Amino acid sequence: MTTLRIAAALFLAAGITSNYAQDFPHQHRPMSNEARLPGGKSQLEALLKEDHKRSIQDAAQLIELAESLKKELEKDDRHVLSLTSLRKTEEIEKLAKRIHGRLKRF
Repeated sequence: MTTLRIAAALFLAAGITSNYAQDFPHQHRPMSNEARLPGGKSQLEALLKEDHKRSIQDAAQLIELAESLKKELEKDDRHVLSLTSLRKTEEIEKLAKRIHGRLKRF
């Protein structure tokens, strides 16, 4: 049960961070010497778009892992945590940190 609480806390933290980033968007001031891609697009905009895409993919994977962990914990009537459940919690933590890092970057 403790593992489920940890997973829920990590998932909640990732959601809160995401909401915080949306409430206070980074104010990017265009600079005259800003890097441009060959098509004329801003390099920063392309990076932000790719980071957003990766964050959505990681969040989907995070949800799958959390649901899988919950099912494992519910079907186990023992108070012993399996090794696979422990690995899932570590993967959930990695994904949450990765998403958090991307949101903080810009």
